[in-house]
Amino acid sequence: MKNRLLYLVGCLLLTISTIAQDNFRVYYSEPERDDSKRTNFEVIGKMGPNFVTYKNNRTVHSICVYDNEMKLVTRSQMEFIDENRFMNVDFIAYPDYFYAIYQYQRKNVVYCNVAKLDGMGKVIGKPVELDSTHLSGLNTSADKVYTVIYSDDKQRIMLLKINSQNPKSYVFTMLLFDNNMQLIDKSRADLAMEERNNNFTDFYLSNKSELIFAKFIKNGNNTEAVTNVNLVTKYPDSLDFSVRPVDIGTKILDELRLKIDNSKRRAALTSFYYKQKRGSVEGLYALTWDMAKGEKIRDITYFFNDDLRTAAKGESGNKKTAFDDFYIKSIIVRKDGGYLLLAESLYSSSSGNNYNRWNNPYMNPWSSPMDYYSYPYYGSGYMPWNRFGYPDYSNTRFFADNIMVLSFTNEGEMEWSNIIPKEQFDDQSDNSISYGLINTGGELHFLFNQMDKKVQILTDQSIAPDGKISRHPTIKNLDRGYEFMPRFAKQVSSKQIIIPCWYKNYLCFAKIDF
Repeated sequence: MKNRLLYLVGCLLLTISTIAQDNFRVYYSEPERDDSKRTNFEVIGKMGPNFVTYKNNRTVHSICVYDNEMKLVTRSQMEFIDENRFMNVDFIAYPDYFYAIYQYQRKNVVYCNVAKLDGMGKVIGKPVELDSTHLSGLNTSADKVYTVIYSDDKQRIMLLKINSQNPKSYVFTMLLFDNNMQLIDKSRADLAMEERNNNFTDFYLSNKSELIFAKFIKNGNNTEAVTNVNLVTKYPDSLDFSVRPVDIGTKILDELRLKIDNSKRRAALTSFYYKQKRGSVEGLYALTWDMAKGEKIRDITYFFNDDLRTAAKGESGNKKTAFDDFYIKSIIVRKDGGYLLLAESLYSSSSGNNYNRWNNPYMNPWSSPMDYYSYPYYGSGYMPWNRFGYPDYSNTRFFADNIMVLSFTNEGEMEWSNIIPKEQFDDQSDNSISYGLINTGGELHFLFNQMDKKVQILTDQSIAPDGKISRHPTIKNLDRGYEFMPRFAKQVSSKQIIIPCWYKNYLCFAKIDF
């Protein structure tokens, strides 16, 4: 009787597991003739029952709307964009409409306009000019003059431009809007730049309209460490920046990553650290910052022990250099005030030479100011070889290996660490490597391509709140011939994700329901 009961329980668990696997559904959009590997694209989001994407083919900018089974509902051209003078477009999505904030140049003036579009890609009203900038007769080589940032709740939107004509003092112009794109405030503030090699982290706008970022000095081309770190905040009721130095002691820091927590009014500033210049990564430096008071709450240094190093590189790997190819990709804030830090092993080789963070000219997380209005910023998706310009990648192989996940409490203490193993490479392009994320509430899912019998298979591994890793069965309904680009994926609802992919060199999109 006992054995029969165990048998029935086993069958029940197997049935539940099978049902869970079958709950994954994949829907593909039909490839369109005009959408090739040269097409620029972006997943905008979910509008009502439909899904909206942006495509750019040479002089044509289009909004494509798909239904729940990824069948094309409508494709409309963004006729308000003049391609001959077009520079850049940013999208901010809401439940039933979205904004397209676009920049274009006419003679020596750059204009920044906004158009409001509904869920079918139709313009609501007329585009509105938000601001303009005279280039003083200088032609900019940057792809944009304005940086668009917005708060987590999307109730505040900011246009930011930086005049770097005076290398000792940059002039910031900040235009703050509400969610109806009504101007709340326009301000200018000077920021002293003590040395030529000043750099910035990404910019963040809090739900309370505070602009916050870190300023630091990094000399040379990937040969010197970070020094002179400052947390910079522009409060909405202040005319000037609040610049607070961060005492990092004798630590030699690498790339800096910043993330704000609106609920706790805190910011986390993190970086790998070394014992000596051009040395191996020893561990992680983590700072917790009080945004309201503008002061440090605590900072802690974590040394990566042998167990974590072995997990990162395997038994045969060199423990000392285990993290030399890892880069911090993102910081995910939890509701309890803690956060997850994600890092990935990324490197490349060309003509038989292997490159790491110190000797690869294409793997520089920092960039120098290029012209009158531009400023340094990280490449999209935190891929370390992204940089201004387009070097020859014809003989380059890109690698993306293991993912490290570190969990921190709301007191800044590390509570667990784990490694998600993977091995990936791509020739001439990095489109198919790295991973995409979907947070289903109970777990954080990592989607990435893995080779199986010379065919790339989209793999799903998840990590639970306690750090336990689960390897899920291969997602069903994956049709052969599709090449997924998971690092460009976007979560569009609590359990839905849109992943761009190639089918016979044509662009299409796959929707996965979890």
